[in-house]
Amino acid sequence: MKLLGISGTIIGAKTSIVVQKALDEVKRQNPDIEVELLDMRDYKVSFVDGRALSAYEDDTQKVIDMITSADFYIIGTPIFQGSITGVLKNLFDHIPPQVLRNKVMGFAATGGTYQHFLVIENHLKPIAGYFRAYVAPGYVYANNDHFNKQNEIVDADVLERIANLAQEVVFMQKALKTEGTV
Repeated sequence: MKLLGISGTIIGAKTSIVVQKALDEVKRQNPDIEVELLDMRDYKVSFVDGRALSAYEDDTQKVIDMITSADFYIIGTPIFQGSITGVLKNLFDHIPPQVLRNKVMGFAATGGTYQHFLVIENHLKPIAGYFRAYVAPGYVYANNDHFNKQNEIVDADVLERIANLAQEVVFMQKALKTEGTV
């Protein structure tokens, strides 16, 4: 089984740190699961313009291939202006719907304040519904107060939510795999 963590931003580090921490927790709890981080800061993906994926001359096809090859996901985004990033929305627009159908997703978000935690409920979960993906019931929201000056997560509750998210996505993936629906 392969778990892909996606950090859906091209600036900042906190989202990538949270997603990586979740991947590390999955690996700690389940050494047999392959984990990989897709950090959008490391790739150049074109804006969706209707062309076939093979027509893009940057990393677009490579990124979609990474997503396609994964069995389940932990997807993170910072919250800007009360919404997900344009980078993540553009990435979702590139993904053929059948790629994510019946796959498990867990979500994480970061923001500057406490006010934006519902973006996961109001923006990300409906996108997962469009793709007909299964969504872990818990999620992680971390704001600036949950990190120290070295960008390390120092809030015990956030660390516990990360551990819980790691358990949930693995539990769901294994349960669905056993049932033969994924």
